[in-house]
Amino acid sequence: MKNILITGGAGYIGSHTAVQLVEAGYNPIIIDDLSNSEEKVLDRLEDIIGKRLTFYKGDCSDRGLLDQIATEHELAGVIHFAAFKAVGESTKQPLKYYQNNLGSLVALLDFMKAKQIKDLVFSSSCTVYGQPEQLPVTEATPRQDAESPYGNTKKICEDILVDFVKSQAGIRVISLRYFNPVGAHPSGKIGELPIGTPANLVPFVTQTAAGIREKLTIFGDDYDTIDGSCVRDFIHVMDLADAHVKALDYLKEQQEDFYDVFNVGTGNGNTVLEVIRTFEKVNRVKVNFEIGARRPGDIVKIWADTTKINAILHWYPSYSLEDSLRDSWNWQKTL
Repeated sequence: MKNILITGGAGYIGSHTAVQLVEAGYNPIIIDDLSNSEEKVLDRLEDIIGKRLTFYKGDCSDRGLLDQIATEHELAGVIHFAAFKAVGESTKQPLKYYQNNLGSLVALLDFMKAKQIKDLVFSSSCTVYGQPEQLPVTEATPRQDAESPYGNTKKICEDILVDFVKSQAGIRVISLRYFNPVGAHPSGKIGELPIGTPANLVPFVTQTAAGIREKLTIFGDDYDTIDGSCVRDFIHVMDLADAHVKALDYLKEQQEDFYDVFNVGTGNGNTVLEVIRTFEKVNRVKVNFEIGARRPGDIVKIWADTTKINAILHWYPSYSLEDSLRDSWNWQKTL
């Protein structure tokens, strides 16, 4: 079994990807500083996959720790999830985001070159498109000025990766531009577990429905959309996890000094209000919400053109929005 290092592997997307990697015959090795996750996720992963995954607590920019991992395990590739990701927080603390998100990637690439680890799948984001002039966005859609420091870190990280590949570092890289991950593992054993105030919509919805939060605030209802709320492309986290496995498999077939980028979304856009109504319908539960002011850094609408990932990686989403919101609620009820 090929060992794959997953940075941020105890987090939301990382933990689901670990499950998919095991099912595909890989052996995930997790490094996570647990700044936005909990170690008990490892117990839940063990329940799902039937074995304990190797875990290192620490920062992926810690070269000493990375060297230790490489000494103890022969690494065939890396999936780099670890990053700060709250759009709102990034507008208030930009330096925190630049230091962490850029610094960790640079440290990781330096490590990979030294250890001759060739394959990297990087967590990028549809935020690199800013507010696009045309929809849906393809991988060839020009990247706009980022609407937030978080989005800008993803844009700069992509540039770093392009330059690194051009330097003939002997590396093969795919950047996956995620749209909006939602849902949870169908078992209900793992899901999105934000520490403190959630940064994403669906945990706010589930926590409000569960009575943990009094109400949900929708940031603006006066946008140019069907109901005035923002439009996003919501993709089930298991589909997103599957895209990482397919990206790794594809990289193995490529020559050194390879770089490509893929959108990972459903190809459909839904408004925030549609998500809430769909959640209420499939789970037969009410969500108390109010309309608030617009939030700095938010774009109005975006959804993916998935033609490229369908054709090249042979990846297609398997889960619907209804599936995602049902799984999210089932996960919330286990907490």
